[in-house]
Amino acid sequence: MTERVPLIRVTAMPADTNPYGGVFGGWLMSQMALGAGALASRAGQGKAVVVSASDFAFPGAMAVGDELSVYCEIAAVGKTSMTVAAEAIARERNGEASTRVAEGTFKFVLLDDEDRPRPVRLSAEAALPSRDKAGAQNDA
Repeated sequence: MTERVPLIRVTAMPADTNPYGGVFGGWLMSQMALGAGALASRAGQGKAVVVSASDFAFPGAMAVGDELSVYCEIAAVGKTSMTVAAEAIARERNGEASTRVAEGTFKFVLLDDEDRPRPVRLSAEAALPSRDKAGAQNDA
């Protein structure tokens, strides 16, 4: 089994909580957008801007101090766009128990130097099947 490599790994802090003391869903979404954007820019070899976010679910909860890991993969590629699926996994601060806390999909449009949509050019790494990507990332 190939181990996945997170695009983002961060610890939830007190400033990341909602008025009820739980980690704010908007913070989770922003971390997922950062990870998805990093993948879209790297794989698309240039500027990638998010144009939509959809299919979000928050099946679990995380606490302040938990470590969040964001995993992403390219779900679809269009002429000038790329869809990235993101999954957020929280690991408890002082242990190994982990919980899927969020999942969602981001659509990016790739832009040229004049900020106009441009055709998608995928890097060689992005063209690999999903299970081979993690191995390629580990070699980097």
